[in-house]
Amino acid sequence: MESDSIDCMALSDVMDDDEIHHHQLSSSLSKTHSNNGNSNNSTLSSAVHPSTTSVHELLECPVCTNSMYPPIHQCHNGHTLCSTCKTRVHNRCPTCRQELGDIRCLALEKVAESLELPCKYLSLGCPEIFPYYSKLKHEALCNFRPYSCPYAGSECAVVGDIPFLVTHLRDDHKVDMHSGCTFNHRYVKSNPQEVENATWMLTVFHCFGQYFCLHFEAFQLGVAPVYMAFLRFMGDEIEARNYSYSLEVGGNGRKLTWEGTPRSIRDSHRKVRDSHDGLIIQRNMALFFSGGDRKELKLRVTGRIWKEQQNPEGGACIPNLCS
Repeated sequence: MESDSIDCMALSDVMDDDEIHHHQLSSSLSKTHSNNGNSNNSTLSSAVHPSTTSVHELLECPVCTNSMYPPIHQCHNGHTLCSTCKTRVHNRCPTCRQELGDIRCLALEKVAESLELPCKYLSLGCPEIFPYYSKLKHEALCNFRPYSCPYAGSECAVVGDIPFLVTHLRDDHKVDMHSGCTFNHRYVKSNPQEVENATWMLTVFHCFGQYFCLHFEAFQLGVAPVYMAFLRFMGDEIEARNYSYSLEVGGNGRKLTWEGTPRSIRDSHRKVRDSHDGLIIQRNMALFFSGGDRKELKLRVTGRIWKEQQNPEGGACIPNLCS
């Protein structure tokens, strides 16, 4: 979702001829090339209606069904496909099996410039309409686009809105769900000498009508093993800035504290971790906090979440603590 390019889906990187399905476009391009093979003579058939819907269908790649963007390729019979799929069909048209060559469908590319289409996340609430070639860039950053599952214990490909992901985390990942804006968690590891990207169970908090994910894990920071705790907000970055949180860990009369703004789950778990945006505890310090013979990790992490409110008189932010 961070890329401005469109990838073909449900196709292997290399396609055999007998694997290519025949697709018929609802409207076809006329056969316009002359005997001299001029690739710039592509024109739209007069049978094509100028409505946005029919032209949009014409801009759909018959192989991957994604919208086509320049360069749009066509065979000598006028059948089109996107540049990504062209490299996967052995230079053979998937509709008529003729050799593709290097013919650009300049007419269709020009028609695309005149289109204005709704965001593909219209059904999720986005009201915006964009020129065809601007639409893709918007959709990569659209605030209504689905969120990725924030679970960090394994790679999870599930996407959806926040209510759906909360249910998914609870039912499928069995995460701990808590209500309230303060927390007091104990993390234990029997062999703290082994630090191999250990990840503890995600905890989800519900407060101020929002959901927050508390992460705690161990990993190598350079050559030094460390433990790290951080909070992510289940919503967009702009909303996340309305909240702050603090983390504290300690023992034996010493303590470390961290205060910051939760990161949006738009930023992946790994991106937040690798930016070191959270409470980082060196292993030796963690074992010191654990007490005893330093052979077992026993850390207690406490913290709270609050909402920043704008002071109408002075303009300064004042914390709104939940009860």
